[in-house]
Amino acid sequence: MQGKRIKIPEKFAYVQFFYYFCTCKSYLRMGKTLHKVLLISTGGTITMVRDKASGALVPADIETFKAFMPELFAGEIKVDIQAFTPLIDSSDIGPEKWAQMAQMVYDHYEEYDGFVILHGTDTMSYSASALSFMLEGLNKPVVFTGSQLPVGVLRSDAKENLLTAIEIAAAQDEDGDAIVPEVTIYFEDRLFRANRTTKRNAEHFSAFNSYNYPALAKAGVHITYQPHLVHYNDVNAVLRLHTAYDPNVAVLKLFPGIQRPVVHALLRTRGLKGVVLETFGAGNAPSDKWLYRELKSAVDRGIIIVNKTQCNTGSVEMGLYAVSLNLMKAGVLSGYDITTEALLTKMMYLFGENPDNPELVRTLLQKNLCGEVTIDN
Repeated sequence: MQGKRIKIPEKFAYVQFFYYFCTCKSYLRMGKTLHKVLLISTGGTITMVRDKASGALVPADIETFKAFMPELFAGEIKVDIQAFTPLIDSSDIGPEKWAQMAQMVYDHYEEYDGFVILHGTDTMSYSASALSFMLEGLNKPVVFTGSQLPVGVLRSDAKENLLTAIEIAAAQDEDGDAIVPEVTIYFEDRLFRANRTTKRNAEHFSAFNSYNYPALAKAGVHITYQPHLVHYNDVNAVLRLHTAYDPNVAVLKLFPGIQRPVVHALLRTRGLKGVVLETFGAGNAPSDKWLYRELKSAVDRGIIIVNKTQCNTGSVEMGLYAVSLNLMKAGVLSGYDITTEALLTKMMYLFGENPDNPELVRTLLQKNLCGEVTIDN
C-alpha cells in the first residue's frame, strides 16, 4: 500500500532555482565545465520521510525529496533526477528491475559524467553486482548508495552518503577521465567495488563491507582514491548493454546434519541450471557418499555447481583438505573468493546471455570478467 504523499512548499522551488542559476552562471564565467550526474531513485529507506500528521514513515515524491536536500543544487555539479514509479522496496527488486536500471544508464550514457543509484540496502549488493556484468565496457562511474535512516530523520546518514556519492560520480582526473569508472557502492565513508560487497549490518551506518578486496576510496575531509585498485576498461571501449538474465539458479547451504531428501529435492528442481554450493571453511563438505552421488548426478544432468565458502573472508581451495576431494570428483567448480551476491548474478547473466552454450558458461564462471573474483592461476 502506498503511503501518503507530502506536498513540497513552494519556497523550496525558488531556493533550488536560485542555487542552480548561480552555480551555472559562476561556472560559465570561470570557463569551467559543469559536471553532470544523473540520480536514479529506485526507492528504499533513503527516500522515506516522516508524515507530520501521522508520524509514520512514507515514500517521498521527487519534489519532496529534493526539498530535504537543497545542497544537491548548490554545488559544482548539475544533478538531474529520474525515479521509478512507484518507488520499490529493495526486497522486491530482481532481474527485471536490474534491467530497468541498466537501461536508464545506457540511454543517458552520453549525457552525463556519472550516475548515482538510490537503492534499499537489503539487496543493494545483488543489484549493484548485476549491473557490473550488464554494463560491459563501462567507462563512467555508477555509484549505488542509500541510507540506514530516512532522509527526513534528524540523524539520517542519507545526506552524507548521497552528496559524497554524487561527488565520486563526477570526479575526474586532470585528463578529464573518470577516476572510478566502474559500478561501486558508497556507504558511510568507504567506496567499494560493487561485486565485492556484502551487507554486513542491519543497524550500523557502515552497513557494507568488501571482505576480499580493499576499498577503492575513503572519504574524510578529502576523498582519498586508490587508482591502482580500480578496474579500468579500454578507454575506447563502447558500452554494451546486456539485459538477458536467467533466474533458474539456487543456493544450497550445507550444514552439519543436512539430509539427503533436502539436497535431492533442490537439485531436482525443474528448470534448474546452476547452484551456488555454500560450503565450510576453504570449500569443504561432508564426506557422505550420498552427497557425492547427488552432486555428481546433477553435474551429469548439466547443472553447473560452484563451490562458495560460507566464510566472509578467504577463498575456496578445493583439494586442500580430503573432504573437498569428492566435490572435485563430482565436477563442482571453484568459486575462489567471490561473494554469493556476485556469483548468483554472474550465473544469471551468463545463462541469460548463453542459453544454449553451458560449456561457455562453465568457462566464463572460471574467469574474472570485471573484477568480481581473484583467480590464482
